[in-house]
This record gives sequence, structure tokens and C-alpha cells, in this order.
Amino acid sequence: MKSKLGSSLSISSWAPDDKPREKLRDKGASTLSDAELIAILIGSGNRDKSAVLLAKEILAAASHSISGLSKFTLHELVRFKGIGEAKAIVIMAAYEIGRRNYSKSNKKRIHIKDSNGAYQVLFPKLACLPHEEFWILYLNNANRVIHEFQLSKGGITGTLVDVRLLLKKALQVGAVALILAHNHPSGTLSPSEADKEITRKIQQGARMMDIKILDHLIITREDYFSFADQNLLL
Repeated sequence: MKSKLGSSLSISSWAPDDKPREKLRDKGASTLSDAELIAILIGSGNRDKSAVLLAKEILAAASHSISGLSKFTLHELVRFKGIGEAKAIVIMAAYEIGRRNYSKSNKKRIHIKDSNGAYQVLFPKLACLPHEEFWILYLNNANRVIHEFQLSKGGITGTLVDVRLLLKKALQVGAVALILAHNHPSGTLSPSEADKEITRKIQQGARMMDIKILDHLIITREDYFSFADQNLLL
């Protein structure tokens, strides 16, 4: 028996009330759900699912979050039935446009006043990575970021931190304060003993150069942990 959806589930074949393109045109992009936005990108579904249902399937695999799309590689996206290479590339390109725009807009708020301010700068760099990275924000005496530096890039469960390189860069850029940050791909916010130990080690080295460690953030897709907010800095 032939499916009611037919063999073609392109958006153009839907009922008027179900067309996200027309909904965007008539009511604005903000009225669309995440699934409807992705459906516009992919244009059509497969023999069994409309573009919106396929988009919902992709979002479910991305932990029901647009930000979760970043974890998919091109090869992983094309595993979804109805997503070929061209559609996968469109999804990845659209996400990257959003990430870059978010990153650039946050550079206007480069004056760090608290842990949330630092999180806003670091979120687009770290939140959705499938591996750990360790980043440093180098600040002047007005707590304005003068340099952002990826200190290391590691595996799923950890990354090496070169304290000497970190402090050398601080001297090169003339920083008087630092904010440390790394991500936990697992989603765990609690700092490990290794996290605490490397923080103490960096603080000890920085103190000898009259450089302050203002905070160490652990960042996940959904939230962050602040050493300063939890009074874990020496």
C-alpha cells in the first residue's frame, strides 16, 4: 500500500499550514521551531518521513539541541535516511555561520566582569566540542581580554597543559590576569582532582610573575562551573 506521504516529501508538496518557508515569510523566522528551521535547510525528507520529522529525528540524536548539531561529522549526518552529502554540508555550513556570528557578537562584550561574562566569550569555542581543549583568556588591568589562546587540544577525557607555555604567552602579550577554561565533552560539570591540581599549579607559577588567576571555567553544552564562584581558587 502506498504511503499517504507519497514518494516525495518535499516542503513544496505540503499543505499550506505545514510549510515552514511560508510560515517564515508570513510570520517571521522567530516563529519557527528548531525542527522547522532545519527542515527548510534540508528541503525534503525521505519516503517515510517529512522534512520536519526527519529534522526532529536529527535533533533527537543531537540531544534535542541546535548546539548539539556540532557533534556530527559529515559522515555521521549522511547516515540519516534522506540526508545526502549536499544536505549534510548545508546543515554544517548553517551551523558554522551561526557559531561565527555568535563569536563575533561576543567580542563586543570583551570586558569581563564575572564568570558569566567569561562564559559568553568561551562558550562558542568549547561548549560543543567532542574532545577536550584548554583555553586561556589573557586580560589587562581593566579586565579586558587582550588575547585568546588555545593552549592544548586533547582526547575525550583529557588534555595536557603546558604551564610554561601559558605563562610565556602571558608575558608576550603583557597580561596581568588570566582566566582558564576547558570543556568536559561528557557533560559533567564537577571538577576532577586533576582539574584542581592543574589550577593550583598554574596559580603557583603565575603568582611568581605577579599574574592573577581570576577564574577557571569548566564548560559543557548546557552550563558551566566556575572555580571562583565556588571559592576554589587559592
